[in-house]
Amino acid sequence: MTDQFLAPFIGRSRWFGGKGRDFTVTGEEVVGTVGDAPRVEVRLVELTYADGDVELYQLPLSVYDDLQDHLEHALVGERDGRPVYDAVQDRQAMAAYLRAFGDGTAVEGGLRFVRLEGHELDLEATASPFGGEQSNSSVFFGEDAVLKLFRKVTPGENPDVTTHRALTEAGSTHVAALYGWIEQGDRQLGMLQQFLRTASDGWGQALASVRDLFAEADLHAEEVGGDFASEAARLGEALAEVHRQLRESFPTSALPASVLAEVMAQRLDAAIGVVPQLAEHADGARAVFAAVAGLGEIPVQRVHGDLHLGQTLRTVAGWKFVDFEGEPAKPLSERLLPDSPWRDVAGMTRSFDYAPHAVAASMPAEDADVEHQRAIRAAEWAKRNRRAFLASYCGEGGLGPADRTLLTAYVVDKAVYECLYEARNRPNWLSIPLEGVARLVG
Repeated sequence: MTDQFLAPFIGRSRWFGGKGRDFTVTGEEVVGTVGDAPRVEVRLVELTYADGDVELYQLPLSVYDDLQDHLEHALVGERDGRPVYDAVQDRQAMAAYLRAFGDGTAVEGGLRFVRLEGHELDLEATASPFGGEQSNSSVFFGEDAVLKLFRKVTPGENPDVTTHRALTEAGSTHVAALYGWIEQGDRQLGMLQQFLRTASDGWGQALASVRDLFAEADLHAEEVGGDFASEAARLGEALAEVHRQLRESFPTSALPASVLAEVMAQRLDAAIGVVPQLAEHADGARAVFAAVAGLGEIPVQRVHGDLHLGQTLRTVAGWKFVDFEGEPAKPLSERLLPDSPWRDVAGMTRSFDYAPHAVAASMPAEDADVEHQRAIRAAEWAKRNRRAFLASYCGEGGLGPADRTLLTAYVVDKAVYECLYEARNRPNWLSIPLEGVARLVG
């Protein structure tokens, strides 16, 4: 296939992470095939950007002899007179993937479908692609399982696979059980997991709670029917258990606090180059990071790495954590490095601050008194849920002075990252993390 054939499809795909950047398709390789009618060619496509960056993306493509009217929406193009479709949108193609998992460790061309013991797959389940915004592509198989195909591919272990495997084997009740994965050489291309049928999005639940509060202007957060504090507490308890299981499943080590402080300061400097409004808060942020430098050595371990309410699901069996791939802006080599559990805690506490201010930002402008009252209620909701979450996570020992210093630094670091993200992706929301940084550093 040529650059002209694939580039338009890649550029308009919702999973493509390089939107707005000029790129060229500079290489491609068929690394395996799945099924026969249709035949799915699993291609790894190399993209080279105008600035010299290179990325590798996975494209599973269904090849037919004739046009398929029911797949018109998934047509990628035509080659050698044969139509080619996005296999993720093709139920027959995805059924072939499920059958390959049913064979246990079946080899299809250069692909290996590895299956863990402990769950009997429903091999007749109907495939349905997930239609939401994702950096990967997911396909549901009835109410039994969900397949996540990684679009951006790098050599080596994918932490989403290895972390889920460890937690599944540890018997964790706070993740969707891992059923298997797809690998090719030293690359992991996808994972099959338990489908959480009753799950609802944690971010959505938090927003609903905030809206309930804003609708009751004369009530406090604890007096409103949609109070979220008990759920925040359950989240804290669940995260503490997951961190314990990860400590037992992966190697742990220690990181000099001075190194961590320097890395945070460097991230701040880089962010100011993109978000100059951060400069007025730089001295306060650097003082927070400098306080970390005197903490000696910091215990580090495998963590989630990009935890927030959007990475949580509420089920009838409790809270589940998803997407253990780490912070997407970091290269895989950095995402695999052990880190302090306080990074995950900081991500959640920032998310509790984000939710009420995101709702407030989405509401129509009101008179000054109404908006002032809304701001008070937003701060109240955030504080109440942060406290409930932290109290549950820390347990009887509470939060000691050193841990508080470290957590504060991680929270500021997270808010700085959010400023960078919003400036690049949602400029209208930039004020939310900017105001957060201002509150944190005084």
